[in-house]
Amino acid sequence: MKKFLLTIAAACAMQAALAQNSAVTNAVLYQRQGTLDKARTEIDKAVQNEKTKGKAKTWYTRGEVYEGMLGMPIYSKMLQPGEGAKVAFESYQKAIELEGKDSEYGKLAVGKLDNLYAVALNAGVENYNGQKYDDAINSYKMAQQIRPQDTTAYLYAAYASEAKQDFAGAKENYNKLMGINYKSPQMYGRLLQIARQEKDEAAARKVVQDALAAYPNNKGFMLEDLNMELSAGRGKQALDKIDRAIAADPTNANLYAVKGSILDQNKQTDQAFAAYKKAVEIDPNNFDAQFNLGVYNFNKGADLYTKVSRMDQAAYMKSGKKMEADGKKYFDQALPYFEKALELQPKDQATIKSLSRVYTTLKRNADAERMNKMLDGMK
Repeated sequence: MKKFLLTIAAACAMQAALAQNSAVTNAVLYQRQGTLDKARTEIDKAVQNEKTKGKAKTWYTRGEVYEGMLGMPIYSKMLQPGEGAKVAFESYQKAIELEGKDSEYGKLAVGKLDNLYAVALNAGVENYNGQKYDDAINSYKMAQQIRPQDTTAYLYAAYASEAKQDFAGAKENYNKLMGINYKSPQMYGRLLQIARQEKDEAAARKVVQDALAAYPNNKGFMLEDLNMELSAGRGKQALDKIDRAIAADPTNANLYAVKGSILDQNKQTDQAFAAYKKAVEIDPNNFDAQFNLGVYNFNKGADLYTKVSRMDQAAYMKSGKKMEADGKKYFDQALPYFEKALELQPKDQATIKSLSRVYTTLKRNADAERMNKMLDGMK
């Protein structure tokens, strides 16, 4: 009688085990038949069951079922946004965790994860285009876990974070990129933009310095660095940097115009004149250079006229007339620069006032009066 009872117990245990394993078997059969909703129901039971939830086959099958649902419109509608890729990813990961990468299902799961990278990435792009930025970021994070050395998912996650104004999240992803030795001018440009949106000048300066360390001849970052020096009032320190920028971009008229302005501030007027001349040679339509060339010649002429006005009769008879003639030459030379500047910016009052003074000195009274009327019309 005892033996009979034991046999009955063993049979019951076997039936229970078969019942437990049947959920996985049923899921596989339904999957092969293409009835993935039923396969999902069965496999979700199996991952909750004490006898089957510790087996790699169970989790691998679950991954296949959910991944399959993603690829079929009729079944993908049954999933929440991002659910299919998330569950498939977690399931394949669990299969590898249970039996290792070199086991039968571990190897299969590794291959499936590689394919799932594209699924996660595409889900992220779809959510991003639909302005579902949080869902997009979650998909990109999954892709990052699948291929931690691939840069695309980090870049896209940073873009999605920026789109939702999550600058901390964007910087985190850019820093991860730098951690895997990724560099690009575009990345530094985005970091610079973020620093400026956050009004963090110290961070902006660091970004520019890091960018120049990576790309020492990048014209854009050279100009950013130069502008920072100028904004901080460090004109003298900027001269060396502007020469480097000119070496990298020798046809940029603005660089020569800015160099001339810095030299002017340093009282190096003749060197400033040479820089302005170079600017208009490259680009005759550079307003700043044209105007400042006019100012240079005007100041030279005005200085001579001032000296003449302070001479006594004897000194004037000796050299005054020559100085007046030389002064007039400078005014004559200033005139075309001011006229070109006015052509470029017809409403610039400083140019109009300068022209009025030059015309008056040259006794071109009608032209001087024309300038004065223009000024009156602007009041």
